[in-house]
Amino acid sequence: MPNIIFVMPDGSEKHISAPNGISLLEVAHKNSVPLEGACEGSLACSTCHVVVDPAFYDQLPAATDDEEDMLDLAFGLTHTSRLGCQIMMNDSLEGLKISVPTATRNMMVDKK
Repeated sequence: MPNIIFVMPDGSEKHISAPNGISLLEVAHKNSVPLEGACEGSLACSTCHVVVDPAFYDQLPAATDDEEDMLDLAFGLTHTSRLGCQIMMNDSLEGLKISVPTATRNMMVDKK
C-alpha cells in the first residue's frame, strides 16, 4: 500500500495509505478528500482533476486521448494535470503528492 499525500486547497496535507488496485478518486472518497468525481469515475467529466507533483508525473502511465479530452475542460489545468479516476494505485506510487484544485468545472450539472 503506497503512502500518498493530498495537498488540500488551503495548503494543508493529508497523508493516506492507499490500497493497491483502486483509483486515486476512490482513495479520495474513502478518506474525505474533497475531490468531486461527478461521473463516478466513468471518464465523462473533469471534476476529479488533480495536479500531480512534477517528480511523479512521468511515473504515471500516459493519459489516454479520452482523458486528455476531459482534461481540456478542467478548471486550472496545468502541465501535470490528470484525472483522479485514471490514476490507479500501486506500490510504485509510494510518496505520490497530489494537489487538489481550489475549484472544479462541473459540466454535468443540469442547467435549467
